Amino acid sequence: MTDRRPLYGYSDIAAVGALLADATRARMMIGLADGRALPASVLAAEAGVAASTASEHLARLVEGGLLTVERSGRHRYYRIANAQVGAAIEALAVLAPTRPVRSLRESTRAAALRRARSCYDHLAGRLGVAVTEALLERQALTRTDGVAGTARAQGDPISAPMTDHPYRLGPNAEPLFAELGVDLGAARDRRRPLLRFCVDWSEQRHHLSGALGAAVLTRMESAGWVERPGTRRTLRLTDSGARVLDRVLGVEFAE
Repeated sequence: MTDRRPLYGYSDIAAVGALLADATRARMMIGLADGRALPASVLAAEAGVAASTASEHLARLVEGGLLTVERSGRHRYYRIANAQVGAAIEALAVLAPTRPVRSLRESTRAAALRRARSCYDHLAGRLGVAVTEALLERQALTRTDGVAGTARAQGDPISAPMTDHPYRLGPNAEPLFAELGVDLGAARDRRRPLLRFCVDWSEQRHHLSGALGAAVLTRMESAGWVERPGTRRTLRLTDSGARVLDRVLGVEFAE
């Protein structure tokens, strides 16, 4: 007879898996993966379900600890509970099979996500990897494991923050980040590691995350170098942003 008594001390991966196994909830989580708070009505549209159905799914995600909910008047806004949940969603995106594209609209959205997007609170996609590569080339960052550029090393976690990453600040970090308008001192003072790196799910290379990665994306958005077309996590590099990245980092990025 099988012993069905609970085993305490083990992470209940199956419980989280059950929450994400539903396609509606999975689409909602992906829609929130940029770290912003969105109302239930937007998430219902993202998942293609009725508002009442969306509310039921969102309640389960909140109860399961994957989302938090904030009230503003009559409305409720939902967001990813923390960076670890965001990283888990990115990791699952690597493992999951790619859904077939069935329309020009879907094809355009998929291409835009791969080109430039937010990964919780930092820059990802082809643009995120290109910026990280440029920071290495200009010695604002230094890689210590002998691997060239942002190439993924054997044994790297899949699309998750690497606590034992092979990077440190380089000799040109202070002047280069200052030229970009990124305050290194303020980033150091945040209650999180300054340097973290993820394996980008679409590029399969490293991109900068952590407090510094968040500071870079915050600066790019506040300066109008990138913008968000609509409510999605897709980012678009503006003309002024392209000029700055070309001048400061030598990044030539075609939209």
